[in-house]
Amino acid sequence: MIPNEASAQEPRAPSEQPGEDRLRLLLSTGDDQGERDALRLGLQQAVGALAGLGGLAHLRGRQARGGVPLRLSTSIGLPRNLTRGWVYLADHDRTAPGRATAENIRLWLPTTADTPGPLPPGSGVAAVPLPGSEGPLGALSVVTAGDLPPTDGQWDLLERIAAWVADRLGRPAPAEPRQRWRLAERRPGTRLPTTATDVGVGTWEWNVRTGEAFLDDAAQHVFGMPPDMYDGRIETWVELVHPEDLPWVIADAEDAARAVGGYAAEYRVRRPDGGFRWVQARGRSVHGDDGRPLLLRGVLWDSTETRVAMDTVGRALRHMSDGFLALAPDGRIIFANAQADRLLGTPGRTGGRILWDLPGVGPSALEARCREAARSGTPVSGDIAWDGGQRTYRARVMPVPDGLTVYLTDVSERRRAEEAQAKAAQGAADRAAHIGRLTTALAEAVTVNDVVHAVAERVLPLFDATGLIIQTLEGDFLRAVGFVGYPPDLMRRTGREQLTPGTPGADALRDRMPLYITSAREYVSLYPNRAELREWAQKHAWAFLPLIVSGKPVGCCVVSFSEPRPFTEEERTLLTALAGLIAQALERARLYDAEHGRAQELQRGLLPRTLPVLPAVTAAARYLPATEGTTAGGDWYDVIPLSADRTALVIGDVMGHGISEAVTMGRLRTAVHTLAGLELPPDELMAHLNDLVSDLGDDFYATCLYAVYDPAAGRCALARAGHPPPALVRPDGTVHFVGGPPDPPLGAATPPFALVELEVPDRSLLALYSDGLVESSRRDIDTGMAELAEVLTRALTLTPAAPGSGGRHDDRRLEVRRLERLCEQVCTALGLGKGHAGDDAALLIACAHALAPEDMASWSLPEEPVAAGQARDHVRRQLERWGLDDLVTTTELIASELVGNVVRHARGPVGLRLIRSRSLVCEVSDGSLTTPRIRHAAPSDEGGRGLQLVAALCQRWGTRYTPYGKSIWTEQTIPEPDARPGP
Repeated sequence: MIPNEASAQEPRAPSEQPGEDRLRLLLSTGDDQGERDALRLGLQQAVGALAGLGGLAHLRGRQARGGVPLRLSTSIGLPRNLTRGWVYLADHDRTAPGRATAENIRLWLPTTADTPGPLPPGSGVAAVPLPGSEGPLGALSVVTAGDLPPTDGQWDLLERIAAWVADRLGRPAPAEPRQRWRLAERRPGTRLPTTATDVGVGTWEWNVRTGEAFLDDAAQHVFGMPPDMYDGRIETWVELVHPEDLPWVIADAEDAARAVGGYAAEYRVRRPDGGFRWVQARGRSVHGDDGRPLLLRGVLWDSTETRVAMDTVGRALRHMSDGFLALAPDGRIIFANAQADRLLGTPGRTGGRILWDLPGVGPSALEARCREAARSGTPVSGDIAWDGGQRTYRARVMPVPDGLTVYLTDVSERRRAEEAQAKAAQGAADRAAHIGRLTTALAEAVTVNDVVHAVAERVLPLFDATGLIIQTLEGDFLRAVGFVGYPPDLMRRTGREQLTPGTPGADALRDRMPLYITSAREYVSLYPNRAELREWAQKHAWAFLPLIVSGKPVGCCVVSFSEPRPFTEEERTLLTALAGLIAQALERARLYDAEHGRAQELQRGLLPRTLPVLPAVTAAARYLPATEGTTAGGDWYDVIPLSADRTALVIGDVMGHGISEAVTMGRLRTAVHTLAGLELPPDELMAHLNDLVSDLGDDFYATCLYAVYDPAAGRCALARAGHPPPALVRPDGTVHFVGGPPDPPLGAATPPFALVELEVPDRSLLALYSDGLVESSRRDIDTGMAELAEVLTRALTLTPAAPGSGGRHDDRRLEVRRLERLCEQVCTALGLGKGHAGDDAALLIACAHALAPEDMASWSLPEEPVAAGQARDHVRRQLERWGLDDLVTTTELIASELVGNVVRHARGPVGLRLIRSRSLVCEVSDGSLTTPRIRHAAPSDEGGRGLQLVAALCQRWGTRYTPYGKSIWTEQTIPEPDARPGP
């Protein structure tokens, strides 16, 4: 059983009949059916067994041994327009008949848009192969009415019908009961009992195996043989064939004998009486039971009169410049003139042969048009390629009552002219489209670099140019602002040249007319003093185009070529027009660049140039201005050092985008610096900022986040006004957004502001950002914050923290570079790059470093005069442990003076703390809120000089208020900190 590839769907609902009556009908037929009758009869029963819409029978072509192509042999129940697509199935065909034959399987395929025909929707094609000894002979197909495959019983019936059809196809044609066809029972030379001399049609046989030949009386009469000449040998017939026709006649006969099919030929014979006649022969090969060729038999007749009659007409057609063919309904060539013979490559051998059996014709466009005309009964015409595409012929196929006529006209030159004309028209259209794209690109160009890029991308390919220089006029100089196709070293030398006579750019600007130089020789003759520059540039033609805007020259555009070029009038006109477009775009870009430069300078002046590298914090930041409008905006960030190694982290956003917002941002940043110096807590500082913004007017609003990190306590206190919460990234990579709902923005808030405190583990990251980083038209702020958290976690795994001791000896430069890479990764992952659309965006990422316990020391002191002495003892012993002997005396004096003032003027509890960092910090705390001030003591005053002495002994000092009172601190520079030993 042949494998079944049908879909495994449920069987059809209607009851199935075994179909034995149909098989009995087929088996009861006699042996007088030909192949076509057997195919049609079997196909009718197959369609009836499946209740199908129609059927198709395909057989292999002669040259298709072992696979497709297949040709449609017959069809049942389908109109001609639906069977046209099934006439020829090419190699690797994926239709049901093609696969059934090539793969030797039975299968059902549903109708799709790619199915030939087209067949009705909702139908399918069931196909089974026609079995043969050397593989399938073809396929039997039924167009089913539903969208389900046949049942197993129906498949079995189809295969049995296909086996009956294949058996009939494999049988030789039945022998006629006349004695003359029984060659094996007849002696050579025996004459048939009856003749056909009167009708002029004779019969012949050729035994391929023995070489015996038989000609009846009529056939001998056609050849003009006398009775004693016929001896039953094939050689006798060969001697009568005209020598010019003999090679191909013998070859065609041998080919026909080997193949199962028909034989047809028309050739000349030389009669024994010296004359010659035309003979037409038709026949068919017969194979024996062993499948090998046995006989070639058929009929022949004298076609001389027909040939002479045709020659009368043929003389007028034979020497036509056009090829002409007359075809029988089956495609057999009846007449071919000399031009057709030459095209077909078979001079004198085309008569009687099937057109598409000739080498190089079938399958081809010529065969397809002939078949289309035969099917439709209407004239068909179209161009076909010949000689491997070297020539083009116009084929006109006309149906006539007894076949087809074919006219082949050489239209190669006409088509070439049409193609050249179409190419020219297309070139003009392409140029117009190219100029349109250039105009759009120049209109969208913002900067001078954009203009140079647009001209290089759009103008150079349009003219096959290889070099471009855009120059702007700056006083008495031409400065190159962009170039393509020139050595950089040359452009550095000639990038700024004086506008003096004797240079091509100066001459073009002076005359306000383009200057075209078509060759290197012309260039050297016009500007001999610049010959060396031409050699370096390796250019051989130039177009110097002055750029004029409103009658004022603004620059020059130089388009150059690697080969000499005689500029046509059309090219000169086009280049002149393009120069006007380039000039307008260049002037707009120059104005933008100037404004952009001023805005960038303003922004650079308002934002910190560099962030300080502090003992407790290393930080990196990015500011990304929006592309709309000026690049100056209202987003800012800052890192401010405070006392006791504490650090303030600030980020803010003035609502809006532009110069006024940038100025407001600068005022706020200055105010934050001033208020931070007063050591105010974040909530109080935010209240002062709110008053400042409110005084600016009702149209000014800003968001701000102010955080203070204390490395001694490992804590951070923050307040925020309308600003997104900061992200705390712990060392294990977890991300937490700090704080609840923010207070209203500055300018709309009512103090007090909420103060949030949180623990910050050592080497944690604090990410501060403006809303432009996480919010845009394509995502809301919650989604953006979730993406930020994911990006931070992923980026930390790719950029781990550098190992360090956790103290001041860490390599902070490596830490800063790591944070800068992290900022870049975050901006890229969130879709923010240079020149992004939308709002301004700012990002500040800081790494917190806690103070090591060995770098801090603190003591509680009594509220008695002896506290000053105890303070000196604590200071001396601790500084000796730290190896800071040089600072012992000074620090003892500072601590003694500060503790004495507390005991005398304030209240307890009294505390003393020393911090070793990049400087030595000495802090004395008490429970009083009184602010100490330096007084100018008179010469007669006994006191009032303590703070003057403290200020003289340290680099900085100040007062910081705490929830329990105040702390007076001082800072002293530690000499040679890198060489200082540890504790």
